[in-house]
Amino acid sequence: MSKSANSYLNNLRNIGIIAHIDAGKTTLTERILFYTDKIYRMGEVHDGTATMDFMPEEQERGITIASACTSCEWNDGVINIIDTPGHVDFTIEVERSLRVLDGAVGVFCAVGGVEPQSETVWRQSEKFKVPKIALINKMDRLGADFNSVLESMRERLNASPLVLVAPIGEGDEFAGLVDVLTLERLDFDQETEGREYTRTSLEGDELAFAEEWREKVLETISDFDDEIMELYLGGEEVPLDLIKECIRKATLNLSITPVFCGSALKNVGVQCVLDGVFDYLPAPLNVPAPKAIRPATGKAEQLVVSPESPLGALAFKVYMDEGRKMVLARIYSGTLRSGDSVQNITQGKKEKPARLYRLHASHREQVEEARAGEIVALAGMKFAKTGDSLATEENPYLLENITGYRPVISRALEPANSEDAEKLDEVLEKLLLEDPTLQYEQSPETGQRVISGMGELHLEVIVDRLTREYHVTPRVGNPQVVYQESISGKGSAVEEFDRELGDKRHYGYAALTVSPRERDAGNMVRFTFDISEWPEAWVDAVEQGVKDGLQCGVIKGYPVQDVEVAITEIKRNDCSSEPGYRMAAGMALKAALRNAKPELLEPIMDVEISVPDENVGDAISLLGAKGAKVENLFDRAGLKMVKALAPMCNLFGFSTELRSATQGRAGLVIQFLRFDTLS
Repeated sequence: MSKSANSYLNNLRNIGIIAHIDAGKTTLTERILFYTDKIYRMGEVHDGTATMDFMPEEQERGITIASACTSCEWNDGVINIIDTPGHVDFTIEVERSLRVLDGAVGVFCAVGGVEPQSETVWRQSEKFKVPKIALINKMDRLGADFNSVLESMRERLNASPLVLVAPIGEGDEFAGLVDVLTLERLDFDQETEGREYTRTSLEGDELAFAEEWREKVLETISDFDDEIMELYLGGEEVPLDLIKECIRKATLNLSITPVFCGSALKNVGVQCVLDGVFDYLPAPLNVPAPKAIRPATGKAEQLVVSPESPLGALAFKVYMDEGRKMVLARIYSGTLRSGDSVQNITQGKKEKPARLYRLHASHREQVEEARAGEIVALAGMKFAKTGDSLATEENPYLLENITGYRPVISRALEPANSEDAEKLDEVLEKLLLEDPTLQYEQSPETGQRVISGMGELHLEVIVDRLTREYHVTPRVGNPQVVYQESISGKGSAVEEFDRELGDKRHYGYAALTVSPRERDAGNMVRFTFDISEWPEAWVDAVEQGVKDGLQCGVIKGYPVQDVEVAITEIKRNDCSSEPGYRMAAGMALKAALRNAKPELLEPIMDVEISVPDENVGDAISLLGAKGAKVENLFDRAGLKMVKALAPMCNLFGFSTELRSATQGRAGLVIQFLRFDTLS
């Protein structure tokens, strides 16, 4: 790799900003863009003017719905930032962003601490082994409790927080910050909107306060470095560069999480986070390159992060921009130039990105090439979908796809007239390209169109977009729960298919047994006899007949999950055929499912309510009326937290009822847990 390419990659950071809804992610991003001179006037979420919340639906609701990507420069480095949603209905946006990021900034409210979606996104980041730093935000809010947030990070996230910037006072008494490593006080000038800040030496109580935190830092990192251990135990001064180097290594190993604090809204502490991004989060060269499969051999190879390597890229998001399809891609290896012919390995098709762009929220800057480590938008891609691998025909690589999600709620759409019907179908196809969690089907019998998604807000936003962006206003039915089917016992069946179809007789015979698997284990189809003695086409037909049958259960026709199917016998005669075996296997599966105590599984939701003491009874009573099971009751930040499990079908309109029952004093988070029976 050339020296200039190496230097560029070392000074590049691909990071995400992750947190619970309303923790201040977008406000932090807005300040980062202001202090890096990317924008010259800060917008605010509450005013609907935030740069990264550019969708009208985001501006109206004051929340992030779609991941927004931007890039900016700080000192001599470049940061690609993805501001992710905090609402559980848009979890896929977080998941596919974390899939392509090297590091993340976790934002926690100083009052709310580690909230449910904080836990969800943190677990997602751990799954992808993403190193993180943390910002404890809103230190100026009444009820802020710095130590309580640290404790909840340890308990709920199993994290090891290491405080590098500590607050002077909390809530109304919040007066500034101390840099724990340099033992300096940081004061941010509000006349320049926090752009300018001063460092002064600490004295008296403030110095003692900072030294206490610094002692904890040295005590923690001495476990990771023998040289620091010797200096620390010997009472000698540990050089700052050595401390930072050790913190960086421990952060990259996911052993610790450096913690900063401040108030993004009051322009306090943001520059410390920016410095922390470069000091402690990885460059593309510091994280293991993903493994990719060679389609021809099935062997896994490690990609080499270098602009000179063969191209290896992942399309992690598709969206429509003024009617044109745009594909967000992470370049893991090689260099991609506009007009290059590339191979979509996932779909086996050729693509030619006509133009490449660096993004800044809804704006874009055209570039001629994108090198390893970069995140860019590609225009002119005909076939690419979320999760597709892009490479060259000579060096094909297949990267791991992005996990899908099962929808839990549906709504029927009815076009106003035949002209609108055609346009509605066309628009929904575009939205399906953008959003892998959205499903759409049209009943062949009734012609009814049904969309399914991750929650009420998810489908509400889709309907809003139909009207606002595409000027299609269908009639919308009431929300309906999406179910799954499974079995609670074992069942067997034998079926024979022997019938004339057209002018040809078809025969098939299949015997099989079904048994339940653990919840969320998925389906498994296996043969209990030696299939090498049978024609491969017949064996494939039997297996396909079973898999097709699992798409439609025997209770209400919902997909079947968590079932093991053991095919025990097939027979032949002179009229044996592929259609015959497919039909026999499907019929045997249906009969076996009926004999195996079939059961309907519904979406079970994890409900967390934060409520004052005097309203706990109201909240629990309302949960009881909804058929919920209260799992836990504990204190957090001066409020009672009620955790419960409830069936999705009983939760429509629950937030409105809860506000009414508690005089608007309760907070509510509902997220999908699993398909199951609530017993």
